[in-house]
Amino acid sequence: MTASGLDAQQRERLRQKRFDTLHQHVVAKHLRKGFQGRWTRRDWAHASLFGTMAVLIASIVPGLNSMPGDQALMKQQYSAFVLPMPALRAANVSALNGWHSVRREKDQKVDDLLASLQLSKKDRQLLNNQNEIRDALRSWSIGDSREFSFTNGVLDGLRYPLKDGSLVSFAINGKKFKRSVVAADTETRVVVLSGEVGDSLVASAKAQGLNDEQINTLTNEVFKYDVDLDEDVSSSDRFSVVVEQTYRNGELVSMSDVLAATLTTGTTLHSGYRFEQNGKTEYFTPDGRPLKKEFIRTPIPYAPLSSSFGGRKHPVLGVMRMHKGIDYRASTGTPIMAAGDARVVSAGRNGGYGNAVILDHGRGITTLYGHMSRIAKIRPGQRVEQGTIIGYVGSTGLSTGPHLHYEFRVGGVHRNPLTVTKNAPEPLRGAQLQSFYAAAAKSLAKIQNVEAVVFADQSPAQSQLKAQLAATSAGQKPLVNSKAPELRKQ
Repeated sequence: MTASGLDAQQRERLRQKRFDTLHQHVVAKHLRKGFQGRWTRRDWAHASLFGTMAVLIASIVPGLNSMPGDQALMKQQYSAFVLPMPALRAANVSALNGWHSVRREKDQKVDDLLASLQLSKKDRQLLNNQNEIRDALRSWSIGDSREFSFTNGVLDGLRYPLKDGSLVSFAINGKKFKRSVVAADTETRVVVLSGEVGDSLVASAKAQGLNDEQINTLTNEVFKYDVDLDEDVSSSDRFSVVVEQTYRNGELVSMSDVLAATLTTGTTLHSGYRFEQNGKTEYFTPDGRPLKKEFIRTPIPYAPLSSSFGGRKHPVLGVMRMHKGIDYRASTGTPIMAAGDARVVSAGRNGGYGNAVILDHGRGITTLYGHMSRIAKIRPGQRVEQGTIIGYVGSTGLSTGPHLHYEFRVGGVHRNPLTVTKNAPEPLRGAQLQSFYAAAAKSLAKIQNVEAVVFADQSPAQSQLKAQLAATSAGQKPLVNSKAPELRKQ
């Protein structure tokens, strides 16, 4: 056999082996050879999945099939919620009996308040046809009340207060209205409000019930001339104020002006009593002299004294120099008052005084106010009354900080404003003085009784109160703490 014949045979055998190999049946090695009697995890997972799907299908499909036939049931459920509202509303109306007070709050309309009482439009129109009732409803203010009366749900009465405290009442019978007015139960009481000064006389007075006007009377009329309320008063000092309180239907509606007031500083009693003479109301000392003096004690209320009268080292110049006035420390812009009635001599720049005002009070007396930040609208030659604002605290001129420099001159000679004596005002005389004593004795008695209970002591001030009460009750001139002699040069 030739070589070529061998090659052909070998190629044929190889082709046959390739064919047999490609067409051979192969079984995967990972497949199990049949059920072994136990389920694997995969078997249990498949069984759970198919079971869950079967339950869901069994529950959903019957519901879908029953929907078209359930319309009657749905209609029946809907109709069960229809409530007989008109019948309930009528029952509420019939329950209204007696008087019902309605208070108007913020953002509430009058029509809504009337509707809350189940008043029909016909009833509301009936009320609006009565002029006075219509006006009362229109003027129904926030916080005010109106009262409505019902009998078995039928409106038969309305009442409301007037400004004077009286009560207007309407009896309603159909379209008929019967009006009546009940006068207010008014009572006036004379009371004494007492307390200790504490941190502030103003704050303590407010705490006792005094209003701003009454407190201003204390600070600007009664005690302004004899007491420096910043320097002379301590926290343990006490005050008493007599006022009239007016009650209307049991409610406090007003208080009078201050009828009398006392302020005890240490062992010294300061007091003032309100009295009218020649049509003018003023406050007087217990012996009948007007409290209003020719000059107020301090041009700035409550300002502390920062520098006294006399020799001192000048804070700017650094040399010993006579300080010809006194200084009051206050913040820039604090108002400065004229110490007394006067004519303006000058108002403008004045050397080391900076912006300054000089006032002429007559009889050779002048006052100077220096270092102002600005001067009020005054001009030379103008007349100003005591207490008029003439300027504002500043630090102009030779000054190291905001304060008022205040000088008092008599005949051109500088005097200490705190110690110089002034003319005493003319006292009441004759029948007027006796009338004053009678009025002052009533206030004194009330103050003494209240202070004896509130403070329960026998201080020198209590002794002074008793002595003054005894004298005024007898129509005699009582002793006072100090008397102001005639003005004299020192």
